[in-house]
Amino acid sequence: MWNNIENMILYEDKEIIVCHKAAGIAVQSARIGIPDMESTLKNYLASKNPGTMPYLGIVHRLDQPVEGVLVFAKNKRAAAGLTGQITSGSVTKEYLAVTDQKPENVQGHLEDYLKKDGKTNTSAVVTSKTDRAKKAVLDYEVLNEVSDERTSTGKRILVRIQLGTGRHHQIRVQMAHAGMPLLGDRKYNPEDSSGLPLGLCSCHLVFRHPVTGKKLEFQVTPKGECFAGFPNI
Repeated sequence: MWNNIENMILYEDKEIIVCHKAAGIAVQSARIGIPDMESTLKNYLASKNPGTMPYLGIVHRLDQPVEGVLVFAKNKRAAAGLTGQITSGSVTKEYLAVTDQKPENVQGHLEDYLKKDGKTNTSAVVTSKTDRAKKAVLDYEVLNEVSDERTSTGKRILVRIQLGTGRHHQIRVQMAHAGMPLLGDRKYNPEDSSGLPLGLCSCHLVFRHPVTGKKLEFQVTPKGECFAGFPNI
């Protein structure tokens, strides 16, 4: 895969590069010799301009087991423009998630307060008065379901999620707290025995080009096993 980085690139110009990150690949890695998006893209950019030290700005992230759309900046000006949009909440981020627990309401709005534990790299729902708690907001809609004997309920349920905030492990924590833990989530759904990988994909990203201001929109189809069999995905 890493010898064919071009297959992951959805769009590229002088300012930005947009990719479809595969599940299992870290955006950054603390371990030397472990491939990640940052080092792979820097190597790719350096190969196009030998002798240079390419700039690559990481403006948002996806957890290592999550696949989906990511945009990177190729210079500081673009990084500042993208970061400003993300901070202001003007970037549209939609995800597809898979659970085996169907909610009573096919559409819903979740608001919680989350606190991150840096020692365990987890987050938890806490009260609004908890020190360093941050508000987390998302909307969900149940799209479809298919039969699957590997899950506890005998089915997989596809859910579309739109983020209103961008907190650590937000979707995974809020969905688990709401009784809809994601399939394959080893941290927040430890009782899952399906053997499936994490069912979460950043499928839709909309933002303004940080230099031209043009609206850019990118959508990808999830490749993970959890998403297999759903029609019109």
